[in-house]
Amino acid sequence: MAPGVGATIRPVPIKSKAQRRKFAELLVDGKISPETFEEWNRAAGDADLPERLHPKRATRPKRKAKPRPAPKGKTARGTKKSRTGRKRG
Repeated sequence: MAPGVGATIRPVPIKSKAQRRKFAELLVDGKISPETFEEWNRAAGDADLPERLHPKRATRPKRKAKPRPAPKGKTARGTKKSRTGRKRG
C-alpha cells in the first residue's frame, strides 16, 4: 500500500502553552479551521502545559579577554629571522 493511502489522520495534541498561543494566532489569521483548533485543543485537555516544550538554553556570560603581556624589547639585530631552505651553491 502506498504511504498515506488509507491512513487515518490523528489530531496533533498541543504540547505547550507556546504552541497553544501559536495555533490560536493561526486560527485568528484564518490559516487553520476552528474545527482543527478545537480538536487539537481538546486533545491537550486541561493539562497544566509547560511554557515551552524545549526551553531555550541559557546563554553563558562571555569571558573577558585577559590582557596580553607586553612583548619583550628586542634590539634591531635580534629580530632578524633566519632563513630556512636550500643552500645555493
